[in-house]
Amino acid sequence: MIRSDLPLAAYGVVEGFRTAASVNPAVEQLRAIGYAIIDSGNTQSEIIDIGDRFARISDQYITEHGRSTLESINEIDTIRAILTQGDETFLQIAMNAVLKSVIEELIVGKYILNQQNGITNPPRKQYSQSAWHRDLPYQHFVSSRPLALNALYCVDDFTTDNGSTFVLPASHKIEQFPSEDYIRRNAVQVVAKAGSFIILDCMLFHCGAYNNTLSPRRAINHLFTVPYIKQQINLPMAMVGKSLNDEQKAFLGFDYQIPPSVSSYISSRNSQKY
Repeated sequence: MIRSDLPLAAYGVVEGFRTAASVNPAVEQLRAIGYAIIDSGNTQSEIIDIGDRFARISDQYITEHGRSTLESINEIDTIRAILTQGDETFLQIAMNAVLKSVIEELIVGKYILNQQNGITNPPRKQYSQSAWHRDLPYQHFVSSRPLALNALYCVDDFTTDNGSTFVLPASHKIEQFPSEDYIRRNAVQVVAKAGSFIILDCMLFHCGAYNNTLSPRRAINHLFTVPYIKQQINLPMAMVGKSLNDEQKAFLGFDYQIPPSVSSYISSRNSQKY
């Protein structure tokens, strides 16, 4: 007997039972081995311009926070929350349409930009990202689908000489950090052109390599997460006063700030869309 009086409405559901195969090879590769490379679609002049903007902001950032201070906390090669440093170009990079299409297919439902940091692999010098890590560090679990994705925008070419990223394919599917023998046998160095995004499942073990050239190798690191993982830096607060549209505000997590009181929570529910 099929009952006709059962409740059928639902909420919090963004995917039903269906059969659908992705035609995007980057999405398929990310699901299978945890990393892929896509072209941002930027022109050569745009790629060069982004490099120039990165250099200017890097100089401003070091001046603002002090070289000695940054060196003392091992932060001299990082620009935290680069999109908050006064140049709208970096928000545009984070919201790149090609990248967005991949993220939206892998993180089903809502996601936010958790962090965007400028990273420099300095020439002939060890740096903070040269040790194996996950971009959700200290976590040893696996999930059936990504909770977070990392996207490295290559400001410069990533080559074997200048320390391009090493990955352990499919390591996002195992909880433990692999043995040294496994790393030696299975690590892959990812080579990519400037203007590319190297996308990683954030549970994939990876690291930067030694830069054996005379020039820095630069990237803009993005972390996209489900909204329930807190941001490294409060981007909505850091972007107060900026002219942002509704899509940009949602992307930056304006809808997911912690209410300071019960009254604020109840009031916020009136404006939320589910």
